[in-house]
Amino acid sequence: MLLWLSQLLVKYHHGFHVFQYLTLRAILSTLTALAIALLAGPWMIRSLSFHQVGQCVRNDGPQTHLTKAGTPTMGGALILLAITITTLLWGDLTNRYIWIVLFVMLGFGAVGWVDDYRKLIKKDSKGLPARWKYFWQSILGIGAALMLYHGAHIPAETQLVIPFFKNIILQLGLFYVVLAYFVIVGTSNAVNLTDGLDGLAILPTVLIAGAFGIFAYLTGNAAYAKYLAIPFVPGAGDIVVICGAMVGAGLGFLWFNTYPAQVFMGDVGALGLGAALGAIAVVVRQELVLVLMGGVFVLETVSVILQVASFKLRGKRIFRMAPIHHHFELKGWPEPRVIVRFWIVTVILVLIGLATLKIR
Repeated sequence: MLLWLSQLLVKYHHGFHVFQYLTLRAILSTLTALAIALLAGPWMIRSLSFHQVGQCVRNDGPQTHLTKAGTPTMGGALILLAITITTLLWGDLTNRYIWIVLFVMLGFGAVGWVDDYRKLIKKDSKGLPARWKYFWQSILGIGAALMLYHGAHIPAETQLVIPFFKNIILQLGLFYVVLAYFVIVGTSNAVNLTDGLDGLAILPTVLIAGAFGIFAYLTGNAAYAKYLAIPFVPGAGDIVVICGAMVGAGLGFLWFNTYPAQVFMGDVGALGLGAALGAIAVVVRQELVLVLMGGVFVLETVSVILQVASFKLRGKRIFRMAPIHHHFELKGWPEPRVIVRFWIVTVILVLIGLATLKIR
């Protein structure tokens, strides 16, 4: 919206031309989303507390979590709102990638909102039944994958990039739709599984979103893409505005979500943010780099799969509790130690992921 306005005003003063630069709009996007989250955060916490939208805590988990009962949740709605408003302000609204990522984020966020609403407000312990949750996630994931596939105009938009290798690029064809679906749905659920401790999921999301902002900027620039031997995807550069908004909104939310948390994301935030990360990875053709940088999300998901499979097949558990962050808590690690160490691991993995741009 503001980009369009600056294009109209540039004829009256050349200074408005500065808003055409992606780097400036990315910075302004980050600051705008941060401001919205910080300013609206206290009101959101009061409102959730007033309506008694409080966290339910499992009795079979770490005993230290019992004190979290009643902490306001569904705060992720603020993150998604801040990202959406900021993107509409600073993004290029003629860019189809902007709308697809927003569609995915808000669609998955809506699924999470229904689940949270049924559990926390309607007091239905089952929430949204798993089959319906995955049904709607699948509809949204397949829809986004088909939109991206049918909108692709050049081979680079449907190629699979192998990290660290310059000359190994696979043309996916229709398998692109399958890959995009699994990346979007899988990342959404992986972030949701990780969101079990104060700030554990949001900072890795912020770090990965920031790194993908760099990938998006380079992927959307023909000269940089050619120099770095990565696919050039016209229009992908504007995704940096959404990435900036995710960074700003995430940091603003972390202000209130850091240990001991004043508010939790809930499924509405975790599912929406995870799906957005997956969609961005598909747009910039870096699905495998997402797996690398999101190693903490992958670890959390694999720990649940292994735990369930082991118990069903052998009648024994591998971990004291899954997802794995609870395993470390039950081993005696204080919650802040688990959180910060997982953050440190993510920083390392994100740096390795960025290194794939040059080490090829």
